[in-house]
Amino acid sequence: MADYKTLIEQQIKSKPLFIYMKGTPSMPMCGFSARAAEVLARTGAEFGSFNILDDMNLFEELKRMNQWPTSPQIYVKGEFVGGCDIICELAESGELAKMLKN
Repeated sequence: MADYKTLIEQQIKSKPLFIYMKGTPSMPMCGFSARAAEVLARTGAEFGSFNILDDMNLFEELKRMNQWPTSPQIYVKGEFVGGCDIICELAESGELAKMLKN
């Protein structure tokens, strides 16, 4: 069995922004994932992604770690910030840009 916690920690530290989503940024598989990936792309920051449909066991570990039952799940500088609505609010208010600068 894979050590999902270690894998997740490596993934979220690999880029300033990281999104666990259904599908990929170029081919999202749900509206929330599409919207969140679009918001991340608009920041201009490099971001990584993982298609949770490729490994549901990893997604189960992610849900346990964050106490967050849905996707997408978004990290900024290795810290979990939330899902689609939260990242959209942070981007709209300018907070996401500030988080990425600091």
